[in-house]
Amino acid sequence: MKEKGEREKAKVRTGGRYLNPIQFFLFPFYFFLLSLAFASCALRANRDGVPSAVQSAISSLSDDMAEGRYEKIYNESAQEWRRDSTLDQSNAVFKTLQTKLGRVSNRALHTATERDDSSGPLPGHTFTLSYQTKFERADGMETFTLVEREGRWMLARYFVNSTALR
Repeated sequence: MKEKGEREKAKVRTGGRYLNPIQFFLFPFYFFLLSLAFASCALRANRDGVPSAVQSAISSLSDDMAEGRYEKIYNESAQEWRRDSTLDQSNAVFKTLQTKLGRVSNRALHTATERDDSSGPLPGHTFTLSYQTKFERADGMETFTLVEREGRWMLARYFVNSTALR
């Protein structure tokens, strides 16, 4: 039988528990596999969690913003958008964003929330998507709120948060 000192040398103490050398070297491997499993689930949820019709609406809005088609955005937006601002106010907001931030360089989905409410400020089927966005001149967070009206996804709200807008 090994003496107590030899046993101590053959084992590594971790957090009040003893692991033999094989367990000690396999622990990081198990941790890596577990992390990889969680990461792949998160990526799948981001890709599959947003319907293609919503993605298409965001893409179309982005193209219209980049090309300065602000009147088109206003006219194709939901009633809630047009109720909250006039055409001139809407155009002014988009022009200010273009001047201070520039075009979108990269956009990464941060959160996506789907709701289907019969009451509240935006009744009906809605998607709110927040993106971490890199613009030409600054970084920021974009939030699109789309509502489904007559089978189409329409812009109801749009918000950009960036230190460059101060």
